Amino acid sequence: MNKPLRIIILLLVLAAIGGGAWWYLHRPVANDALTLYGNVDLRQATLAFNGSERIAGILVEEGDIVKKGQVLARLDTSRLSPQVREADATVAAQRAMVMKLRNGSRPEEIAQARANLASAKADAANANIQYERRAALTATATISKQDLDTAKATAAVADAKVEVAQSALDLAVAGPRAEELLQAEAQLRGNEAQLALIRQELDDAELVAPFDAVVRSRLMEPGEMAAPTKPVFSLATIGTKWVRAYVSEVNLGHVRSGMRAKVTSDSFPDRPLDGWVGFISPVAEFTPKTVETEDLRSSLVYEVRVFVEDKDDMFRLGMPATVKLLAGEAPKPLPQNADSKATP
Repeated sequence: MNKPLRIIILLLVLAAIGGGAWWYLHRPVANDALTLYGNVDLRQATLAFNGSERIAGILVEEGDIVKKGQVLARLDTSRLSPQVREADATVAAQRAMVMKLRNGSRPEEIAQARANLASAKADAANANIQYERRAALTATATISKQDLDTAKATAAVADAKVEVAQSALDLAVAGPRAEELLQAEAQLRGNEAQLALIRQELDDAELVAPFDAVVRSRLMEPGEMAAPTKPVFSLATIGTKWVRAYVSEVNLGHVRSGMRAKVTSDSFPDRPLDGWVGFISPVAEFTPKTVETEDLRSSLVYEVRVFVEDKDDMFRLGMPATVKLLAGEAPKPLPQNADSKATP
């Protein structure tokens, strides 16, 4: 065999090998199922008190199942309760002041002011008559100059009291100024806000569960001083969980949001759970060290979250799981809150 023929045969062999390798890497996925491997993940929350008081009681234990709104722990409220009563009394007093200003003067107060004015006028008239009599006696020199000055001053004082009584009557008839009412109303709103704040602090003395969950950790005990930066419990959600798996770029085109799946674990291989693809990462990443896949030939993978309804609480956090995506079936319609489930 001559040399050119050998070269042609070698090129054909290399071309066949290259074509086979390209087909293997870009081969279509079988219509029955696409298998992914990952770990179970779920939503967790650490709870802490908003206030800084001593813990009076812890009402649940680790492993307890709690319902949304259930009281988990309480703070000592011996200092908060008197503050609430004091603020409540302040609001009541200021509210009464506002009502007084809004209602204005009572008819009895106006009548009293008129009576005081009439009395002052009578005293003034009498004082002026006495002064005039003493002034007439000065011509006969039967009264001293000092008595005349005293009578004159008494008359002037009586006239001034008439003016004071008249002003008091005018104020009683006109009622309070608009500015005084606005000031009292603003003070009332400030007192009510202070009362609401103290009542909220009293409500925050009870630590409640934000959702149905399992108590994973009990981190503080009665007698310890609570603070917003000190978690008291660590909770894990019940129900919807997801498997964090990774799919290679070759198979990414065969995964769609809402695609149905069967999820199994090593502990329950014969009890698959129904699931659906709720999230497909739009960004590629390098293969993480903890990824569990049979094909690591691709260095870039995409994160996929397959959600499952684990009503029997079979899956635990971090448990390895196998996901079989049913590529041949129609995607499952996403629920109303699919967006909220698609992001942890």
